[in-house]
Amino acid sequence: MEKFVNKIIKFRWAIAIIIPLITVMMASSLKNLEFEGSYRIWFGKESKILKDYDNFRAIFGNDDTVTIMFTNDDGIFTKEALTSIDNITKKLWQTEYIARVDSITNYQYVHADEEYPDEVVIENFIEDPQSYTKEELEEKRSIALKEDIIVGKLISKDAKTTMIAGRMTPKAGDDPEVSFKLRDSVLKIIAPQEKKNGYKFFLGGGPIINTSFIEIAQHDGGVFTPAVIVVAMILLLLIFRKFSSMLISIIVVIFTFLIVLCIQVLLGFKLNNFTANIPVFVVAIGIADAMHLLWIYTMARKKGMDNYESIHYSVKKNFLAIFLTSITTSIGFASLGISAVVPIQTLGIATASAALLAFVLTILFVPAMLAILNPNIKADEKIQEHNNHPVAVWYTHFLSKNAKVILTLSTLLFLGLGAGIFQANVDSNVVKYFSEDFPFRVSINEMQDKLTGPMSYEIVVDSKVNDGIKDPLFLKTVENFYTEFYAEFDDVRHIHSLLDIVKVFNNVMDGSKTIPQSKELVAQYLLLYSLSLPQGMEINDKMDINERLLRVTASLNLVDTSKDLKMINWIEDWWSKTLYSATVNGQTVMFAHMQHDVTDTLIQSITLAVVLISIIMLLIFRNWRMLPLFIVPNILPIALVVGVMGWLHIDIDMGVAIAGAIIIGVAVDDTIHFMVKYIEARKRGDSLEDAMKYVMSYAGSAIIFTTIVLSIAFLVFIFSDFNPNYHFGVVTASALIIAVIVDLVALPALLIIIDNKEESLLK
Repeated sequence: MEKFVNKIIKFRWAIAIIIPLITVMMASSLKNLEFEGSYRIWFGKESKILKDYDNFRAIFGNDDTVTIMFTNDDGIFTKEALTSIDNITKKLWQTEYIARVDSITNYQYVHADEEYPDEVVIENFIEDPQSYTKEELEEKRSIALKEDIIVGKLISKDAKTTMIAGRMTPKAGDDPEVSFKLRDSVLKIIAPQEKKNGYKFFLGGGPIINTSFIEIAQHDGGVFTPAVIVVAMILLLLIFRKFSSMLISIIVVIFTFLIVLCIQVLLGFKLNNFTANIPVFVVAIGIADAMHLLWIYTMARKKGMDNYESIHYSVKKNFLAIFLTSITTSIGFASLGISAVVPIQTLGIATASAALLAFVLTILFVPAMLAILNPNIKADEKIQEHNNHPVAVWYTHFLSKNAKVILTLSTLLFLGLGAGIFQANVDSNVVKYFSEDFPFRVSINEMQDKLTGPMSYEIVVDSKVNDGIKDPLFLKTVENFYTEFYAEFDDVRHIHSLLDIVKVFNNVMDGSKTIPQSKELVAQYLLLYSLSLPQGMEINDKMDINERLLRVTASLNLVDTSKDLKMINWIEDWWSKTLYSATVNGQTVMFAHMQHDVTDTLIQSITLAVVLISIIMLLIFRNWRMLPLFIVPNILPIALVVGVMGWLHIDIDMGVAIAGAIIIGVAVDDTIHFMVKYIEARKRGDSLEDAMKYVMSYAGSAIIFTTIVLSIAFLVFIFSDFNPNYHFGVVTASALIIAVIVDLVALPALLIIIDNKEESLLK
């Protein structure tokens, strides 16, 4: 170790120049940094969920839409409101990437001809809004409210809210650039209507959520990274009271995250909502290493050592602990690499490499800069001997006197809070990832409150034979499904399929809104309807080419994914008891199924991290009896935080799933620093009491200060409008605070009880 440090001191100027130079050269690639926001980034290329969805779109076309909704207190059936709807509808038809537009004005109204009652007319419901009289508009309103196909879909039951839906061309929603272009086009279309009539429009659909994901990631990355760096700088200045110490620490983390981001770009990765936070994670990782190194260096200088001697002393005291903490932190992040959720995978792998890079830069750059700068730190007689430090003396006395009480109270508290785990609920609904006041979430809430369910299931029903969807028995079964699905779940707002068209035709032709008894008559109705539709309004998106599969679309309220999965299972189970079968698809369903991936990430990544860290600790210390002392204090914070979330009914999302593995990786750092110093003191013959004083003097303060910096850094995320980031910040900061309490109170109390004799633990 002495030779290693001597080399660093000897080549200090080379290290101080080469590392920044390499960083600057690599940083030039950051000009190619891009953000990714498509729904597809959440799933791997081989994901069955994604393949099923792609198969659905191959048969029925793109289900992705951009929606425009607004409310008029005077009702939709006014000349002004209908003119706005008509103008928007026509302009949206002409917009690039839009394949079809549905609104109240171009709704294909099926009715009997007034002059020839035996003939069926299919036409736009509203042709020229300005030509209607007030009485005619009122009549249109009455007719519309009797049309089950559009009530609760295109217009509200009170006829005051309406929606225009533009269905996108195939694969248009897969390209984030298209989403931005389409959103901007829609904003230009509605701007004149907003200005002229004062309507407030609410936008929804795939392009809006895609752009929202990208913009919120860019915002969080652009705001929180500088904020965390500034906060860390202030705290470091307060702790060390040396500008040089603060500057060295900050430079290390800046170099680290710049290099990691460059590697991501060079490997072809794009930033997403989670990887955009890599700089913040790196700040936390890098500062922890630098702080411990600088703290012991400062202690050495205050004990009267010269600059080079203090560098040797600090590296010698910290190398093993920092190396181990870097490995365990890297393992914590790397364990996220097993997640089936791709953004979590990339975050885990990138940040795991950052932990190792931060160690290399810290152990090289910090000593080199200290050798160059030689900070002016005066000796302090008060800390010449750690055993006499008043805080260390009080700390040891308090623990020795109250060890059993501390353990008893800690156990009861842990059991009580941890029991909340059984109440915890996982939710991966992407709409809930946005805060309530975020524009996209506001639009979703408005749609649910005033019009229809903002979420949808695409239910593909298999009639088992070609042309089977025309069979009256099959259609009657579909009708029964409507009835029972509505009755079973209050969150079902609207269901529609070709069944509704058939019933409308039968009502016009036979005066009864029922299913015809003849398959041939059903076929005639569908043929007549399809031949009468204008170009672009065909029904081939409602059935497959062999007319065996029927697409049933259900609009539902925003619910947590546990409820989604319950409804999906109910649907498929219901159809399995008939002569037919059904599968449920669509983007809502994709993200509902992702709940399992979130749960697996939380459980499997924590388990993997614990196992790997245990193996490393066993290899390093070769004492299996010490493993519980490394592992238990770091599982407890996660268990307690998740337990509290369960008691408070706060859903577990991706942010919490990520936090679990990271907490293990970062929180175990405190335990390692504590135990390394404790074992060092005990092996050299210190009594248990003196060992505790030594730990508090040389590790305790650094652990506390590091936790303060990390907790505040992660708490910055509470200002995010992206709820997974918000939950990640709260959970991680809370868990790290709990971890330091466990490490500096419960763990020492346990050691006092079980390690009264040196050989009892360290033999």
